[in-house]
Amino acid sequence: MHLTVLTLTISMPGCRSLKEKRQRMGGLHERFGRNPAVAVCESGDHDRLDLSEWTFVVTGNERRNVEAIVSEIEDKIQRTVDGRLIDATRETL
Repeated sequence: MHLTVLTLTISMPGCRSLKEKRQRMGGLHERFGRNPAVAVCESGDHDRLDLSEWTFVVTGNERRNVEAIVSEIEDKIQRTVDGRLIDATRETL
């Protein structure tokens, strides 16, 4: 069993409310939480309007499948979220 923890910090300049922050993040729980190999949560910066931190835990039987899912998450967030990815940390356990 392989497990990787991906933590992303996203900057959202000009965000004026928590409601706008949620809208700009675009439903990450719904998008990535459907995959049974992925657990997702907003893990930090809950009350900050200009930052959002999300953690994804990805598990699987093969390391390359886990890495492929992690890379797909990171790429999709960079393309679809109305913000700028400023930090990405991967920890393989």
